[in-house]
Amino acid sequence: MKKRLTAAIMALVMLLSFTGCSGSKQEKIEISMYLWDKSMSKQLTPWLEKQFPDIDFNFVVGYNTMAYYSDLNDRGALPDIITCRRFSLNDAAHLADELMDLGQTEVVGSFYESYIENNREPDGAIRWLPMCAEVDGYIVNLDLFNEYDIPVPTNYEEFAYACRRFEEKGITPFLTDYNADYSCLEVMQGSAIPELMSLEGTMWRKTYESETQDGQVGLDDKVWPVVFEKFDQYLKDTFVKPEYADYLWVNAAAPFLEGKVAIMRGTANDCVVANQQNGMNCVMLPYFGETEEDNWLLTYPIYQAAVNKRVEQDFAKNEAVMKVLEAMFSEEGQRLMASGAAVLSYNKNVNIEMSDSLEMVKDCVERNHLYIRLASTEIFTISQNVAQKMIRGEYGPKEAYEDFNTQLTTAIEAGAAEVLITQENAYDYTFGEHGSPAVSSFMNTLRKGTGDDIAIGYSSIVSAPVFAGDYTEQQLRWLMAFKAIAREAEYTGAEVRQVMEWLVNVKEDGSNPIRHKNVIPVTSGMEYTMKDNGDGTYTLEDLTINGQPLDDNAVYNVLLLGDDDYIFNSIYCNCPMPEELQARRVEINVDTYNSYDCFLDAVKECGQLEAPTEYVTIQR
Repeated sequence: MKKRLTAAIMALVMLLSFTGCSGSKQEKIEISMYLWDKSMSKQLTPWLEKQFPDIDFNFVVGYNTMAYYSDLNDRGALPDIITCRRFSLNDAAHLADELMDLGQTEVVGSFYESYIENNREPDGAIRWLPMCAEVDGYIVNLDLFNEYDIPVPTNYEEFAYACRRFEEKGITPFLTDYNADYSCLEVMQGSAIPELMSLEGTMWRKTYESETQDGQVGLDDKVWPVVFEKFDQYLKDTFVKPEYADYLWVNAAAPFLEGKVAIMRGTANDCVVANQQNGMNCVMLPYFGETEEDNWLLTYPIYQAAVNKRVEQDFAKNEAVMKVLEAMFSEEGQRLMASGAAVLSYNKNVNIEMSDSLEMVKDCVERNHLYIRLASTEIFTISQNVAQKMIRGEYGPKEAYEDFNTQLTTAIEAGAAEVLITQENAYDYTFGEHGSPAVSSFMNTLRKGTGDDIAIGYSSIVSAPVFAGDYTEQQLRWLMAFKAIAREAEYTGAEVRQVMEWLVNVKEDGSNPIRHKNVIPVTSGMEYTMKDNGDGTYTLEDLTINGQPLDDNAVYNVLLLGDDDYIFNSIYCNCPMPEELQARRVEINVDTYNSYDCFLDAVKECGQLEAPTEYVTIQR
């Protein structure tokens, strides 16, 4: 009897340790996850929330650059899970001590070793994991090849022959957007992938990726001279013209879709869009080598993911984060991340069905001829600079090699950026009882600068907490979310209510404008109350100004800030704004003046980011 009583007491103690003495439920584990782009919230983030109801996710749409994360780290605000698309070990080196070594986790074991080795750091650690791959190569218009009886190439010699034949027929052989740094980087590397993937090439890359700030690594004298010789020949064989150096995406894509260009550089997803939306008969071809065995596809992960080392200090959070990573890199997670795009996986047991657009590059996929581009920030910039000079005829391969090497090994003395403001008070990003203090501070500042009566923010409009301390212009720009467009309109109080109902209430077809707490509307100059329906949906109730009911008949100057695509588009919230309200909005953007400039002007005028206000009350 005594043993049974003791066992019962022990069971009760264990129960109380999980539930608390009051019998309340265990609190959710909080995980902050910064997204490289809103595209992660098409299908992946809603799925993660559904998969892990015991986790309170804080999804923040950040910026796609290591410099942004470096700034967060310097301010002590590095998130639990980091994602970034523009990535190299070279750029990420300064964060190494802050990130977890994932090398012994089950997630790493699911990757093909050749791909994960690209991310192995000098100390042997694996801190970054590559999500499924975008595929980059040539998109060819098969109808033009058939019309002019030109064989579809299978190696570089045949590729050059096809370009020459099209040039003779008056058809532009090849175009890409050489104005973009990524296109210059990709075609330059794509023209010589066999050399870059040789033993000497991979050894040089590992040395470059491991360089330290006081030990700049230049180009080698075996592989890279050949890269520039091949790129120079490629420019000649594709009949590049000096004006192509200024070509944007539309300058290349539009004539290709019109059937005036035979080949363009692009991704497998671009090929799918051309097939399905434009009715084109086109497929992907690889970057060509001397023989079919030397052909390669250039790839780059949709993003790279890493974990804050501080997570290891909390056993429960560490365990939860590992489960989230496993889900993200599972077959279903990668399918949802791709969201219908044509991608390939770097993982062994992930079977993402190959798109029809990749039919003619199956051999590259089966032989694992998937080259991961070298994409440090400086390589992006220098590739664009040097490639454009080669296109304009200013450089031959020797001059290009020498200039590239000089730029790569010359340390740029970055002067101290001008401090625009010194912020006295810090405000947390986390959504609390009456909204997000950081987002409220941002909106109050913006409204004060514009002089509007009411400001309403929707979608993700802020990308970081408000920190106490110095702010440069770049740091203030990073505070405001990418593509958050500012618009103004005159609305009656009744129309303001319509706007808020659009942003809060579930629509008749079940579409929910609040898919995550970070897109709960933020208001300035007006407060509101909404009811939590308990099923992930909300219902708008009261609207007040300074505690008094909103006057339906009064006319207000209203500032609206957000990304329409996130709310309108069917792959996100599928909640278009009522047309009569949408038509009355006027963008603040004029010529080169944009939403960032508007915010910067507001900050300069205020001298500080304004204090937050309690703008929302949620009734449960």
